[in-house]
Amino acid sequence: MHPTSRPPAGPRGATGAAAEAAAAAHLVACGWTVLARNLRVGRNEVDIVARDPHPPTLVVVEVRARSRPGFGAAIETVDGRKVARLYRAATNLARNGHPGLVLAPGESAAWRVDLLTLRSGTAGVWRVEQHLRGLSPP
Repeated sequence: MHPTSRPPAGPRGATGAAAEAAAAAHLVACGWTVLARNLRVGRNEVDIVARDPHPPTLVVVEVRARSRPGFGAAIETVDGRKVARLYRAATNLARNGHPGLVLAPGESAAWRVDLLTLRSGTAGVWRVEQHLRGLSPP
């Protein structure tokens, strides 16, 4: 079992939790190992921490989802400040680790920040729109 925190209550929290669960399932289907979800790293929250096996890399994954097209594209909600926070969290994890997050020896040496966007389809099924690997640092 990986460390998690409780999602926000209410419909929005339930929608976000369902989208993050779909994102985690997608990563596992791609051969990744999900190490943690909703991990608090200092003042930042990381949606997913995973291990990409090819090449072995620790990945901080930001999940963005849209349930209706009228709200715009999920990717539009990630600005430079958010990317900077993700990089701070990833750097902190790589340098210091995290209680409850077990990393293999040397695993924190290679890391990156990814963005996974999803859209709600029929019957509330989430589908992955984009997986942007290696967001550029701000």
